[in-house]
Amino acid sequence: MAIDVSEAEFERDVIERSRQVPVVVDFWAEWCGPCRTLTPALEAAEAAHDGQVVLAKVDVDASQALAARYGVQGIPAVKAFRDGAVVDEFVGAVPKAKVEELFDSLVPSRADELLAAGDELSLREAAELEPRRADIAVALARKRLERGAEDEALEAVKGHEGDFAAAGIAARIALTKRGVATKAFEALDRGEHEDAFDSLLAEIVSADEQAREQLRQAIVGILATLDPGDPTTASYRRRLAAALY
Repeated sequence: MAIDVSEAEFERDVIERSRQVPVVVDFWAEWCGPCRTLTPALEAAEAAHDGQVVLAKVDVDASQALAARYGVQGIPAVKAFRDGAVVDEFVGAVPKAKVEELFDSLVPSRADELLAAGDELSLREAAELEPRRADIAVALARKRLERGAEDEALEAVKGHEGDFAAAGIAARIALTKRGVATKAFEALDRGEHEDAFDSLLAEIVSADEQAREQLRQAIVGILATLDPGDPTTASYRRRLAAALY
């Protein structure tokens, strides 16, 4: 059931509430024919998501400041809020499928839930559901590496060569099978990032052409999983460039 929200309630019922559950706001007016056309689709989508998304309605005539604040120039205007901010929106009485697509995008998919679970069985199921998702493939490969199943890990990232993290795992497996940088990767698995990077960068200096490229891919793959804003990440990117060029 949609909730009616005024300017006085908007901060609590939309902004703050969206930090716990996505909130879809329908900016509408009583005199607006397309608004009445859109309402059943919005209400059906909310009901179908069974509490995972909240539907709120804002009367633009009674809440003109809110409408101005969010740049509403035509109605119905639908805006989806998550974590206090607008993350998606559309204007007009769009088809029911478009409404459902918006609501679906706001909640975790089954594959997302399985990825969050993080165990190998869940990750394998997630990969079967969404085989094109590199993030799932990489997570599954890492789980398999934890138990030393290199061939199975390689199979997990097969077909994701365009993803830096996936390509990095494939390069790591190729290197360890040749006995290159095994201690560096063991340090990485223990969470000793600095020692691992130092060792990998040192390996590049004396490596043959093939190993040099694989080491580069392995390092780039690791960097792709780290916070790009972290000064340490930026430092290793510079050191990698210096070692290569």
